[in-house]
Amino acid sequence: MNMLTKWNPFRELAEFERGLGRFFGRTPLLPGNGEEPITTALWEPLTDITEDEKEYLVKLELPEVKKEEVKVAVENGTLRITGERKQEKEEKTKKFHRLERNYGAFLRAFTLPEGAEGEKVTAEFKEGVLRVHLPKTEQAKPRALEVKVTERNGRAGRALGARPAW
Repeated sequence: MNMLTKWNPFRELAEFERGLGRFFGRTPLLPGNGEEPITTALWEPLTDITEDEKEYLVKLELPEVKKEEVKVAVENGTLRITGERKQEKEEKTKKFHRLERNYGAFLRAFTLPEGAEGEKVTAEFKEGVLRVHLPKTEQAKPRALEVKVTERNGRAGRALGARPAW
């Protein structure tokens, strides 16, 4: 069965933009249907994600961002962190020789790992670093199992080179 689809040059342009964005480290923000970008994020905060026996820790570098301008939410198994770093006001008396830092809105979204308790997420913001704590469920936390070792045939262990009896 042949099926014709209407050609949409804007969709091709959006796909091209996404490809270029990935190449240059920029991520387009997509609407729910994923067809066309709403806007392009100018920067993505550097992020580290670590894990220990109690929790997952997501750390984002957010220099010169006020904590009131950052939103952390967990929805449908996704951790979403959004905010904005505003550019300094242009001053007529100031000469800029180099501008390398990016400004604007950002969005970082991460799928929650299995065993993370999204409803118990907490966050703290200190010295330009956002720390998001995702506690692990009790089932996901590692448990030490005690293994009881018994002697066989009155001897502890076995001689080197001996084959196991199983």
